[in-house]
Amino acid sequence: MTQRDFLLLDGDCGLCHRLATFIDKRLAKEQDIGYRPINSEDAQQMIAELPKKHQDADSVYLIRNGKSYIRSAAGIRCLLYMKWYYKMWFPLLWIIPLPLRDIGYRIIAKYRYKFFKQPSECLFRVD
Repeated sequence: MTQRDFLLLDGDCGLCHRLATFIDKRLAKEQDIGYRPINSEDAQQMIAELPKKHQDADSVYLIRNGKSYIRSAAGIRCLLYMKWYYKMWFPLLWIIPLPLRDIGYRIIAKYRYKFFKQPSECLFRVD
């Protein structure tokens, strides 16, 4: 597994593109994160190295310090890369029980294509 942290998102989802752009513009100075579309070859290699229970999750993935997170756990941990006024929301959101957070995540994931226009090309930066 690589030393750099990565956020693996759906490459043809408008919400995912907005999320990556939102995070990238608000990164704290000392933070670095790479973005990859899930269907890319290097993302698939990273997913293949994850624990079996995460390999089959049709979800957003965050690989942070060599550990993988999926669904709402990945989304909330993205706050830890951002400037302090976003980062401060992490503990408040984290106290919401995981099953409730994941229900919210699944509802948003189910209707994301309805509300967010599909991008014409994947805009994730590859670096």
